[in-house]
Formats: sequence, C-alpha cells, structure tokens
Amino acid sequence: MGVDPGSLLLHFARNGAFAPGGNDLLVLERGEGPYVFDTQGRRYIDGLSSLFCCQLGYSYGGEFARVATEQLERLPFNTNWATATPVAIELAGKLSGLAPMEDARVFFTSGGSESVEAAWKIIRQHFVVRGEPQRTKAIARDIAYHGVTLGALSLTGVARFKDPFGPPAIPTTHVSNTNRFRDDRDESAFCADLLAEIERTIAAEGPDTIAAIFAEPMQNAGGCLVPPDGYWAGLREICDRHGILLVADEVISGMGRLGEWFGVTRYGGMPDVITIAKGLTSAHAAMGAAIVSGRVAAPLFEDGVTLLHGITFGGHPVSAAIALRNLELFEEERVLENVRALEPHLRDRMEELRELPIVGDVRGGGFFWAVELVRDEENGRFDADERERLLRGFMPGRLLEAGLIARADDRGDSVVQIAPPLNCTAEQLDEVVAALRATLVDAGAHMGLAGAGATVAA
Repeated sequence: MGVDPGSLLLHFARNGAFAPGGNDLLVLERGEGPYVFDTQGRRYIDGLSSLFCCQLGYSYGGEFARVATEQLERLPFNTNWATATPVAIELAGKLSGLAPMEDARVFFTSGGSESVEAAWKIIRQHFVVRGEPQRTKAIARDIAYHGVTLGALSLTGVARFKDPFGPPAIPTTHVSNTNRFRDDRDESAFCADLLAEIERTIAAEGPDTIAAIFAEPMQNAGGCLVPPDGYWAGLREICDRHGILLVADEVISGMGRLGEWFGVTRYGGMPDVITIAKGLTSAHAAMGAAIVSGRVAAPLFEDGVTLLHGITFGGHPVSAAIALRNLELFEEERVLENVRALEPHLRDRMEELRELPIVGDVRGGGFFWAVELVRDEENGRFDADERERLLRGFMPGRLLEAGLIARADDRGDSVVQIAPPLNCTAEQLDEVVAALRATLVDAGAHMGLAGAGATVAA
C-alpha cells in the first residue's frame, strides 16, 4: 500500500507506527475526479475531500496551473504589509460581497489556525481601541476544534490536544456543544438550555470581560453536530445584549460544504467575524482568511491606529489568483446547487445505515455527514480499549480495503465521517456510502456485536 516515510514527520500521526518493520504508509501520487491513486496504483474514492479541503476533487490542476503561471510571470510575490496586489484586492472584494456581514473587510492568512488567531487578535485590538481592554476572555464549545497553534489551541475544546502545552494563551470557558444523541429533550428545550448555559457562563465570568464567542455552524469534532433551530439566532441576541462579538469558524463548513458559501447562513446566523481556509482554494494553494464586519474593522481605521498583526504569506498573489479561479469555477459549474440538489439523496443513503447494529446515530447536512458508533442496542459507548481496537486498529485499514478514504475519530464519542468533493454525482455518493456500509458491517462483526452480519447493500 505504501512506503517508509523516511525523514518526514507526519502530522497528527503516531510516527513510530510507520518506522521500518511497522505499518505501511499510504502514499498518494495522483488524482482524477473524486478518486486518488496510491504509489501501488490502487484507486480510492476520497470520501473526505483530503480533510475537507478538495471541494472540486482532482481534475482541475491544469486550470489552476494556468492562472498560477500567469500570476507567477506577472508578479510572483508581494506582501500585504502596507502594500497590496491587484489580485489580493479583487479577492477581498469578492469575499466581502459574498459574506453576510455589512461592509466586510478581509484579512488573509495561510490556513485555518492562522485565520482563527488573526480573528482573535483583530477582536482584541477592536476592543482595546474602543476603550474596553478588559475584554480578554472567550467562550467556545466542548470538544470543538479551532486549531492547534497556541492561541487557537486555547479555543479548541479537546483536552488531550491541550494539556501537554501548558496554560492557554486565551482565557477560554467551554460550554456544551449541540450533540442531541442520547438526549431526550425536544429541540426547543434543548436549544433553550444550551443558550441558558451560555448566559450563566457570561454572568459568572463577567459580561464586560468576554470578547467573543467562537462556534462552528456545524461542529466537526464529535461528528457533524448540527445546531438546533433558533440556536444561532439566540447566540446573536446574547452577543448583542452583552457587547460580545460572535465568530463563525467556517474553516470546514464554509466554501460550499453545507451548500452555502458560508454555512452559518443555513442556520439563520449573522456573525461579526467568519474564519475560512481549506475550500477557499479547493486546496490547490495554502490560503485562509478572517472576514470581519465593517463595525468590527472600524476602530482599525481611526487616525494613528496600526493593525498589530501580519503574516508574511497572507494574501500571496499566486494563492489569491487560484482562490479567485476556484470561486469562478464554483459559479460556472453550479457547485453549490449540486450540493443542495443531492443532499436529500445523500441523506437518504446515510440514513439507511441506521439498520446496522454498530450505528447509533446519523447526522449532518450538505456533503458533510457522520455516523456515531455504538457497542449495543442501548447505544452504549465503546471504552478506551475498544476505541483503540476499533478506530485505530481496525477501521483505517478496512476503509482502505473498501477503496474509501473516510475518517474514524473519537474526539468525543466514536464516529466515522464523510465529506466528499462537492461536485460528486449521485452515483459517486452511492459508491462512498456502499464502501462505508461494507466497512461498518465488518466493524460490527469485529467488535462482536449481535446481528452484525447484516447484508451489505449497494
């Protein structure tokens, strides 16, 4: 399947597992449509869009190479440090027009964690210039992932990612996420209780000490956690009442993943700040952005005020040219419309997986779905040893045997996620779900679940 990684340090990986004599490393060398091919020539359907990034799949390299070459020949690089390029200005204008906030301004970064860090620093400077320097705290949600650089790591709600690195750079209180599985409250009561918890947290911390609430429209970690009706409207009302800024972390949910340019609009949300990355270029170049409303940016335009943040490669002209072409392709090929049109089909196919004994819940939206895995018909949770055996021992290899790239994860409970390229056809989505189903049938048998020999249906 793969080769020894040699001198390469792998991200979020047990590097020792791939040492000589250990596991083979999956090494991918080319792609076509939603498919990727390893160095042995085996084909896989990328049901994860290479970690939620490759929105258009793998057949547009030549198109992006063309615009990159044109920009490289014109001007290969210039910073946004008190200078700019036409292409960065054009991209900022395009994103401002798409954003739901009024008079939005765009600060470019190189990726998701940088976008979250930039958002926080802009928010802090906003309050300092306004004469509210005491607003130093944030609220985020349990299990949520907002990045692993030290500022963003403060907002991330996964203890095992945080504990080795000492006290958080940003004082952050984590509140409940929106996982309704195993919760018998109706949606209205569930939403009201979540918002009430945030109110209590603000009161306990001191309303005038909170700068921002960070939340993903659909939370990734924990497995595609969908907000209840009224949740985002409730966040907006709370923030307005207490003078707090509301941040939608759209690094995953933005750029079409939920069938909208920004997933928060699907849930009636109106944030003050949006963070994006990944799908901004469909991963054909490294780029992200923090998009802030005109109201948030206004203090930065006062006489004598210098924005105290900068990133060398933020707004890189080659990345900006690729991002612009990416957005054009979305419009030309009606990518958002494809997600909206095929979401009901994908939902129906995913819901069929509920009949498997190992599947306790199915949740998601757009082209972003998860199944939560359970150990019995009472929806019991797998313990740590079982998760190790299932999620890290069995699932990765079995998924690849089925020709599928998907994600088995336990930041929270045990889940498997899919997020296929946004231009997939119904037949390709069926291929993803069929491979997932075959894997889950075998996973149930592997874990000794009663009735796990269910028929593998297409």
